[in-house]
Amino acid sequence: MFKELLLKIKESCISILPVFLLVIVFHFTIIPLSKEMMISFIVGTLFLMIGMSLFALGADNAMMPMGNKIGSFLSRHKKLSLMIITCFLMGTFITLAEPDLRVLADQASHLPSLTLIITVSIGVGIFLVLAALRVVFKISLSKILIVFYFVIFLVAFFIPEKFVPLSFDSGGVTTGPITVPFIMALGIGIASVNGSENSKNDSFGLIGICSIGPILAVLILSLFFQKGNSEYEFMESSLNIWQYITMYCEEIFIALCPIIIFFALFQIFFLKIPKKALLKIIISIVYTFVGLVMFLVGVNYGFMNVGKYLGEQIASKDYYWILIPIGMIMGLLTILAEPAVYVLNKQVEEISSGLITRKSLTISLAIGVSIAVSLAMVRVVFNISIFYILIPGYLIALLLTFFTPKLFTAIAFDSGGVASGPMAATFILPFAIGACSALGNDVILNAFGLVSFIALTPLISIQILGILYNHKISKVSKYEEVEVEEYVELEV
Repeated sequence: MFKELLLKIKESCISILPVFLLVIVFHFTIIPLSKEMMISFIVGTLFLMIGMSLFALGADNAMMPMGNKIGSFLSRHKKLSLMIITCFLMGTFITLAEPDLRVLADQASHLPSLTLIITVSIGVGIFLVLAALRVVFKISLSKILIVFYFVIFLVAFFIPEKFVPLSFDSGGVTTGPITVPFIMALGIGIASVNGSENSKNDSFGLIGICSIGPILAVLILSLFFQKGNSEYEFMESSLNIWQYITMYCEEIFIALCPIIIFFALFQIFFLKIPKKALLKIIISIVYTFVGLVMFLVGVNYGFMNVGKYLGEQIASKDYYWILIPIGMIMGLLTILAEPAVYVLNKQVEEISSGLITRKSLTISLAIGVSIAVSLAMVRVVFNISIFYILIPGYLIALLLTFFTPKLFTAIAFDSGGVASGPMAATFILPFAIGACSALGNDVILNAFGLVSFIALTPLISIQILGILYNHKISKVSKYEEVEVEEYVELEV
């Protein structure tokens, strides 16, 4: 595993370096940081790099095998009731463990934090069941997406608009570093046993469906909290590094326990994994634990306050419109630092046998997310309703499903959830909150919703990639057919 770890460290350094350099450029040009803030940012960056490396190693060797083996077992034994119960419990448990959700819940002062976490977790559990049943019964992904997004927007018109951005943000943050590896592997496990020609298509799309659950659940929850808190309060990160380490060790341990216990019960009664393979999974769970703790310490100790401060300072300048191009650059760079993006890219490349490369997928995601963050900054600056962006955006995304290869549609809706991870919740969202506060705009209406944009734009950019990919394959096929016909004519 040592060689694997060195490779992960190299990948993490390459991913985080652009964000680090961006902050350094700001420091030496227009927004100098205090000595204490700069030290915490540098220390946080080191924690982030090591944490991402350990997490990626743990995800490869623990979360993915666990999800794959449970998915294969459920599909092989064809007990529908067992599949429903298992998917609901696992969907709920892994979401309770999701660090991104906790970060968002702490910042969302207009809904009770614990209530929001439980509601979102149940939403994921219910829709993971739906996602698994879609694979088993071979239901069209496009039909599910169109029906439920229609329901979402219908419900959204009956609640106060201040709850809409948070609802859509919830759908984005739930599919983060813990959830993505497990759910993707679960889908591959279920689809592989079916052995159908469409098993590759079926193995993707689970994350996209699971992202719907939290949106709908929080919208329904909002019906009971319509008065809510109208004043927004930012949760300042004022703890020292040792306090953060202690806090997150406890939180991640409690959060991972249900997943570990559930897998242990499956191992004892059903899976019977050999000791050598089981030991590798156990060691990798430790890597996952340490990596997540270090990652969360890094982003909260070094990134969150810096993000808010930069947003405030830039918005206070006479040329505050520069927030829009800066947002585009930040979106382009921070997507490289999302740990779940690595997991998705690896799975896509493997499932497509290298036809869809990590490079092409990463470029498409980066373009989509850069547009998303710039649109979010447009909302912050010009106080635009979120519906003006979400409704046209989802209409385009859903219309593209009729023209895009099914595999790319599934990957696109998975990518939307994957792109909106920890960096979005802990660096870009605080940046938007700081800018919104400095401009005197409503934070709840205009800053929140940023994560939902990051989850939306990849749905469009990846599906466009799919259309271009399909066009390229068609041209190659026609060219080969012409060559064969000419060869036959010559032979005759």
